[in-house]
Amino acid sequence: TSVTNWFEDKRKFGGLIGAFPEEATRGSISNEKEREKRISVNTNRGLWARCDNCGNMLYVKYLKQNKNVCEERGYHLPMNSMERIELLIDRNTWIPMDENMTTKDVLDFSDEDSHQNRVAISQEKTGLTDAVQTGIGYLNGTLIALGAMDFHFMGGSMGSVVGEKITRLIEYATAKSLPLVLICASGGARMQEGTLSLMQMAKISSVLQIHQVRKKLLHISILTYPTTGGVTASFGMLGDIIIAESKAYTAFAGKRVIEQTSRQKIPEG
Repeated sequence: TSVTNWFEDKRKFGGLIGAFPEEATRGSISNEKEREKRISVNTNRGLWARCDNCGNMLYVKYLKQNKNVCEERGYHLPMNSMERIELLIDRNTWIPMDENMTTKDVLDFSDEDSHQNRVAISQEKTGLTDAVQTGIGYLNGTLIALGAMDFHFMGGSMGSVVGEKITRLIEYATAKSLPLVLICASGGARMQEGTLSLMQMAKISSVLQIHQVRKKLLHISILTYPTTGGVTASFGMLGDIIIAESKAYTAFAGKRVIEQTSRQKIPEG
């Protein structure tokens, strides 16, 4: 298990000193509450992660070696866009595109918080300018165009920047005759941008039609947890090959929205 692996790791590199500073010399944890507290502290330091599916604590080092898949149940834990890129793209070959493109709050949208402030908070939290990273790089020696959405940025919502970056990526891939891989992780179109976000669905679909139908170039769509709304209704389902992670939540409208609209209980799955 992950816990066993972690203890074995500590023994290899000088024992448990530094693992649990106060108890390291005794080699044990005084009680269960104290043990949980230590695990919580180490989780915050990046040593542990909790599986969203089974609830088990997973040693991050071995979790990363296992490509963020829980060794107990085979559940795919969420990954951010950079982790996706590092997983797929050969080392030192990634060339990002349109990194500095940012959105403008043309609607001056505000509800509980302003759209502008939400974007700023997400930018600070993720280090990204918006909810997708695009670029080119080599995948096992083959040059590809890659777009990786990031659910940590406003739920991966697709606004004008996301739509424009993906559109430019597809146009570049078409011009250079490159295969295209799009990794979907999104709650759908960004409601704070209104029609500007909805039009991205048609814009992306139109350039994909040129890429796939006219130029006969490959588009692989990878569906992760979650892929919903406008992303599902556009490029998410337009791949020549569509790959879904195990237990990836894929839908147009989410379960909660359907239940609130229809006033009916929706079964699991």
